[in-house]
Amino acid sequence: MTQRLDKQTFQTVVAHTPLISLDLIVENTNGQVLLGQRLNKPAQGYWFVPGGRVLKDETIAHAFLRLTKEELGVELQLSDATLIGPFEHFYSDNFSGNDFSTHYVVLGYRVKLDVLLDQLPKEQHGHYQWFDMATLLNADDVHRYTKLYFLTK
Repeated sequence: MTQRLDKQTFQTVVAHTPLISLDLIVENTNGQVLLGQRLNKPAQGYWFVPGGRVLKDETIAHAFLRLTKEELGVELQLSDATLIGPFEHFYSDNFSGNDFSTHYVVLGYRVKLDVLLDQLPKEQHGHYQWFDMATLLNADDVHRYTKLYFLTK
């Protein structure tokens, strides 16, 4: 059974270990990429791909199913996606402040999906937008870790 940790325990984990997460590189039928403007640290205020952590005792397949439902409003199977590879994200801050860093080991998955922006969840991202590749790569407020998913093709 998967469960979320209380804040203090999670702070200890983040301060001392890397986190495993899945990022969802969502492309629509027009070849545009879905980005959300992050509400929370790390990467707060930046445009970033949807995604989230793998929880303790959760398989990657279940995490993918859960995260697509939580982040995109639709449950997708891992078989609906293409693994584009492992990535590492290092942040100087963390979800609760600036007193320790955050290290993610991220598995990037590409999916083809058309979603309506106004129906997407607002817990992690305040706004959503479809970006064409040139705009995404040239925008200062698109996070560099998001850009790396498209520079490593």
